[in-house]
Amino acid sequence: MLPGLDGLRFSHWQAARRDDGVVVLALDRSDAAVNALSQDVLIELGDIVERLAIDPPRGVVFSSAKASGFIAGADLKEFQEFDRRGTVNDAIRRGQAVFQKVAELPCPTVAAIHGFCMGGGTELALACDYRVASSDPSTRIGLPETQLGIFPGWGGSARLPRLVGAPAAMDMMLTGRRLAAKAARNIGLVDKVVEPAVLEDTAAALALKGLERPFGQRFKGWATNTWLARKILAPQMAKQVARKAKKEHYPAPYALINTWARSGGAGIQARLDAERRAVVKLAASPTARNLIRIFFLSERLKGLGGKDHGIAHVHVVGAGVMGGDIAAWAAYKGFTVTLQDREQRFIDGALARAQELFAKRVKDDAKRPAVAARLQGDLAGDGVAKADLVIEAIIENPEAKRELYQSLEPRMKPDALLVTNTSSIPLDELRGHIARPAQFAGLHYFNPVAQMPLVEIVRHAALDPATEQRLAAFCKALDKFPVPVAGTPGFLVNRVLFPYMLEAAHAYAEGIPGAVIDKAAVKFGMPMGPIELIDTVGLDVAQGVGAELSPFLGLQLPAALSTVEPGRRGKKDGQGLYTWQKTEKGSKPVKPEVPQGYKAPEDLEDRLILPLLNEAVACLHDGVVDDADLLDAGVIFGTGFAPFRGGPIQHIRATGADVLLEKLKTLQARHGERFAPRQGWDSALLRQPPV
Repeated sequence: MLPGLDGLRFSHWQAARRDDGVVVLALDRSDAAVNALSQDVLIELGDIVERLAIDPPRGVVFSSAKASGFIAGADLKEFQEFDRRGTVNDAIRRGQAVFQKVAELPCPTVAAIHGFCMGGGTELALACDYRVASSDPSTRIGLPETQLGIFPGWGGSARLPRLVGAPAAMDMMLTGRRLAAKAARNIGLVDKVVEPAVLEDTAAALALKGLERPFGQRFKGWATNTWLARKILAPQMAKQVARKAKKEHYPAPYALINTWARSGGAGIQARLDAERRAVVKLAASPTARNLIRIFFLSERLKGLGGKDHGIAHVHVVGAGVMGGDIAAWAAYKGFTVTLQDREQRFIDGALARAQELFAKRVKDDAKRPAVAARLQGDLAGDGVAKADLVIEAIIENPEAKRELYQSLEPRMKPDALLVTNTSSIPLDELRGHIARPAQFAGLHYFNPVAQMPLVEIVRHAALDPATEQRLAAFCKALDKFPVPVAGTPGFLVNRVLFPYMLEAAHAYAEGIPGAVIDKAAVKFGMPMGPIELIDTVGLDVAQGVGAELSPFLGLQLPAALSTVEPGRRGKKDGQGLYTWQKTEKGSKPVKPEVPQGYKAPEDLEDRLILPLLNEAVACLHDGVVDDADLLDAGVIFGTGFAPFRGGPIQHIRATGADVLLEKLKTLQARHGERFAPRQGWDSALLRQPPV
């Protein structure tokens, strides 16, 4: 046992004294694959630090005993439990107190960071005198709490602005951006970046010798936190945040700015107290509770697939926008990919788009050729015989797809999987002549492939569960969230989204300006308005999905979606319901001015959102997904449905199923049978308290 630590038994921390007199405290949380800061971990650390303060070593290095990374942050499951008990204030006060003890140790302290260092892990590092980071690409340092509806509450928001200057600190916390080691060093968050093999030695040497930070950094840390600087910068920061998030939807960034503006010039204890009060208030908000729930839903989706997908070579048939982008993303993520189409010109166009993706995503010029080499055009389809996974991404025509499968399947390896990227066709219509239906499924990506995080794994009665597992693991390897869905028309996302888009088209046909319709949806919390969305996905695509879904849902297509003029398909043609103007980042819609004095109908938001909720209820009733949580996750990650509301089912529970049902009936009487309540509104699942 080390001097000063006699009599203490550690469950989570390993203490060792080096020959140079520096003590290394390595976190190895028991019974956990990843280091997270639970209250037990913090209490134990507090006891250790108190003993070290009595008999200080020459220095202390904080590190991780787990190869997976430094510290992932706070234990969020525990945080949820504290929220339920109403003891968040105590938990935050304890974390602040422990880290303040670290900051006050009468010997130099250094954080040795390798791998992920998030949230509370970064806050522990900030309580240290110095920080050394591994140059390994896996090293990422961040304070992502605003993405959970709160902000750093264990001293992070109190310390970071003084260390790196308020602009860099607030940018990091407001965006939740994760910095590589070099970027962290560039802003002054990290003092040194070294090879992993010498990380501990460098940290120990830094503890012994110390380091004087550049005058410019020290001046910036002082000057940008003065009363005048806060008075000038805070409104600018709030204005920037307002461009992306409304205060009523996402209060955390505004609370962070306000807390810093009011207390950023005070002493450390006053800053910590202000931080704690603000975070406790945010933690009790519906936004924080919903965003933390969504975090756990995303973890559940990641867990659906293990690592064993057995897929190395992917062959994609169809080099259109979807097929080409699916192929490019798979190549970017490390798979060997061959891309087939009936004409070379389609393949060439897809390969050109892929080069644009690689140029954006692969920052190291030296590595880009190797990534690009993984994607090969394959006009003859020779890759079919070598592929472990064949993805069909041709036109939405059941007959054409079935004909293609009959030519593909005999050439495929016996254990290869065949999947379709159909967006709405039931799989029972497609699998009739397939020899190995157990190895056939849907893998429905969303456009744009590089940005949309969801992939629907579409089931049918003859699907082998092992096939579903392999596809879920494949999605995980692509950094996509897989959601298993029934192979009924529209699956989950398009089935839920279509009535929303359809009602927007009806409102547009009635003469309600597109900009007014879009504004109502964005006000609710959708990422973009439905008229802009129709143009973005393409009027032709919307028409095709509508032709498939309208009979199934008993809905009628309005004129805007029943006939599509050539050259007016939306964003891709530069003309649709809106005119699209080219910009440096692509193109944006030019929305006609709303007539002066125009007043939107009072029921417009309900007309748009209630059809979506109505169909979500029907999907839950029909068993399109296994449970309400998967439905909420699928709709959030597939449509961008207002994350702060927690998903359609969570929103129904929070608002009241009976309240929304009455609104539906009112709309039914006013606007017609398309608002008739679908089956499922009587479910007890909708009347549970929001999670």
